[in-house]
Amino acid sequence: MSGVRSLAILLFAVLTFVAGNPAEAADKKALVGGRLIDGLLGAPIANSVILVDGDTIEAIGTVDTLEVPAGYEVISTEGMSVLPGLWDMHVHLMINGHADYEHWHSAYPDRFADEIMLASAEQLLLAGITTARDLGAPLDASLEVREGIASGRIPGPRLFISGPFIQHVPYPGREAYRWGVTGARDARSKVKRLAEAGVDVIKLIDQDEMTFEEAEAVVDEAHKHGLPVVAHSHRPDEIRRGLAIGVDNFEHTGLAAAPGYPADIMELLKERTATGRVRGGPLYWTPTVEGLWNFDQVIANPEHLDNDCWQRGLEADTIADIKQSIENPKELLYFDLTPKRKPTLINKVKQLREAGVVLLIGTDSGIPMKFHCQSTWNELDVWVNVMDIPAMEAIRSATYWPSRMMKVSDRWGTVSEGKYADIIAVRGDVLRHINLLQNVDFVMKGGVVYKQDGRAVER
Repeated sequence: MSGVRSLAILLFAVLTFVAGNPAEAADKKALVGGRLIDGLLGAPIANSVILVDGDTIEAIGTVDTLEVPAGYEVISTEGMSVLPGLWDMHVHLMINGHADYEHWHSAYPDRFADEIMLASAEQLLLAGITTARDLGAPLDASLEVREGIASGRIPGPRLFISGPFIQHVPYPGREAYRWGVTGARDARSKVKRLAEAGVDVIKLIDQDEMTFEEAEAVVDEAHKHGLPVVAHSHRPDEIRRGLAIGVDNFEHTGLAAAPGYPADIMELLKERTATGRVRGGPLYWTPTVEGLWNFDQVIANPEHLDNDCWQRGLEADTIADIKQSIENPKELLYFDLTPKRKPTLINKVKQLREAGVVLLIGTDSGIPMKFHCQSTWNELDVWVNVMDIPAMEAIRSATYWPSRMMKVSDRWGTVSEGKYADIIAVRGDVLRHINLLQNVDFVMKGGVVYKQDGRAVER
């Protein structure tokens, strides 16, 4: 009997059983027929079968090797690429693409936890991002939203949070999510406060403007509490200082227009990557390049700004406010140096790869005109089609490597037996056409289906 005919009979039999026994099938699902890219180093698995029991992947095989037991709801993934739910390692749930930060941060704090962050979370999830790292928001709002997602009350990705980030002096009016430090003791106190509140990561910026003792205290105290430290890398001295104090993960590629990283920094990076496991693991870097690379194309064709995917979950007055703020993209001061920064990006990413750092997919999603429903696939597209990073490497940088960095690879980050059933699927061959990820057809997180046939499953 041919594999195709066997599959047809199998699907018919199981669907017939499920139709008559819906209660028994509620928590047992079988994803059948798609090409599985599991996030590991092996070849994709054609005609895959993935059995899900509750929130966990129970078994993986093919239509010829793994029979779907009675009582499973069968979901066809025929003609689709099936892969782990994506991670975005640098998002800002408290902002939604508004171009006037001063206005946003004065007008919306009371709506962060009740509207803004909830909308951002759902938009990410429906875009196929089943895990995200939120790097910068008021502490109470961050904790509340993370708990709401974990309890199932709020639809959104599994969330890692930094809460407020640590810097030398907070910008006026933004003290709720930017905490300044004065002396090493104060630095330790603030990190300890965040750790005891339950954050997952410490975010550090402007470490070159702190005393060495202050910056070192931030990292040392974080590591004492088992928390990784994420730090900006906009200036060469931020990188030098970050490497000296043991930062785990750098963010961005720099604010200026220098064509590449200085030679001494490249030597320092190579020295650090040469001692990976001795120093606690790889050195990670989240370059966040798509917002810069695509800016001139936004100016030339701003039509995607009218895509209503970014409006989901937001109030009408919020939507109107965001729209008016981005009416004239070419006039936004936020991007005034971007045309000079764009030519540096390919070289800087190449330098980082050659130095041996592990690159992670992250987007800075939420900054002006960068919407949570669009940012991550755009980042992957730029990596593959501009930076010439192989699609499989890019996908692993959005699945496997983030789970390693956050030390949860035993439970998620790949499609593997015993791990959480965080699975997405798109029609077509995503290894040939990475931008298929702009239209994720199927989203499952923890065994719960949030999107099917390209439409949100309303709950």
